[in-house]
Amino acid sequence: MTQIQKNDISRLLHQLSGLKISEFIKLLTEEFPGQVTFSSSFSYEDQVITHEILNNQLPVKIFTLDTGRMFAETYSVWSSTNAKYGTNIKAYYPNAEALQEFIEAKGPNSFYESVENRKSCCGIRKVEPLKRALAGNAIWITGLRAEHSADRHDLPMLEWDESNKIIKYHPILHWTTEEVKKYINDNSVPYNPLHDKGFVSIGCAPCTRAIKPGEDFRAGRWWWEDADKKECGLHVHEG
Repeated sequence: MTQIQKNDISRLLHQLSGLKISEFIKLLTEEFPGQVTFSSSFSYEDQVITHEILNNQLPVKIFTLDTGRMFAETYSVWSSTNAKYGTNIKAYYPNAEALQEFIEAKGPNSFYESVENRKSCCGIRKVEPLKRALAGNAIWITGLRAEHSADRHDLPMLEWDESNKIIKYHPILHWTTEEVKKYINDNSVPYNPLHDKGFVSIGCAPCTRAIKPGEDFRAGRWWWEDADKKECGLHVHEG
């Protein structure tokens, strides 16, 4: 990270204090016009931020990563979100040639066989499309919450993402699950019905299950792997 980037983050963190989410996003769009983007997986968290952006008519580009193996319920909430806000959330897709070569070589469900295969699948379906989606932007807004992973407890609300050369903003990082649910209900925001069935973190259908009472938030993702390997590469935190 350059000195300019460090100064940007320090200054923005200072400006963030005391502002509502929509007010700070508006400030970001004024400072970085046309260079603020938000990635949505249509989770509870992302729907909160989508409402903040679209209800306040903020000029933020919203995109999703369509891996090709999403739940039917995810596509439904995508459609209902477009309909409610009169928008058209852009999708980025895996490179067809890379995906075809991977499946022909490894098989359609090879991600169950090894961590290496699973990370390769995530790389093709999510990480590479994300890089395309973020290219040319200065600010990446995310729906990360500290409750979802121990690695996120000490995250700042603004950080530098070295992998994608972009400033990340996590507006609801410190919200509780109860606060998220209340916001969704109070504002009649469309949400994924899988959340009502015990699904916390919703990704690709073959790699996501509901969690059981007392289980960690991340237990429903890649449940066949060791807990310390459960990241897909979208959010890499520098030590």
